[in-house]
Amino acid sequence: MGNKLPQNLIQEFRDYMATGQPVEAGSPVHIMFHKLSQEALQITAEINGKYHTPDELHALLEQLWGREVPASVGMFPPFYTDCGKNTVVGERVFINMGCKFQDQGGITIDEGALIGHNVVLATLNHLLDPAKRAGMTHAPIHIGKNVWIGANATVLAGVTIGDGAVVAAGAVVTKDVEPNTIVGGIPAKVIKKIDL
Repeated sequence: MGNKLPQNLIQEFRDYMATGQPVEAGSPVHIMFHKLSQEALQITAEINGKYHTPDELHALLEQLWGREVPASVGMFPPFYTDCGKNTVVGERVFINMGCKFQDQGGITIDEGALIGHNVVLATLNHLLDPAKRAGMTHAPIHIGKNVWIGANATVLAGVTIGDGAVVAAGAVVTKDVEPNTIVGGIPAKVIKKIDL
């Protein structure tokens, strides 16, 4: 499907993003964003354009994410990403319809996590200086084991959601969430601890 980028270039991109350094507009990394987005648009158009069996969808996700994906990962398309090559998912992760992953800064979803309808995971921010606005900062998102993120929630760059936590529908998560905690609202605040 299309012109696949070489694995060594994808790894160079991942390695640079792992440093946390900003991405200057027009820099080689910024240009790589555009190349990765074109490949992601091709693959997501295929994912979203027609029905695929679970095995076919699994193969497409491995192309999109550029790595092995556990066979137990489930997804109900449509699914959207403008990169795709910096997402890692664990066993038994389920991603529901309409999710949007902006994963340039890195998204890790640990085993058993459930991602609800229309969830947005956004790892990028544009620079505040108007003269440099096209440049970006970034930070990874880490979703722990058995986390449940409700429909229409948004998780912002640099957030870690602890194991067993629940993010209520429509929440905007701007800071880390403790394990086994329910958060909700804009910005998300602790509602209660989960009794185990």
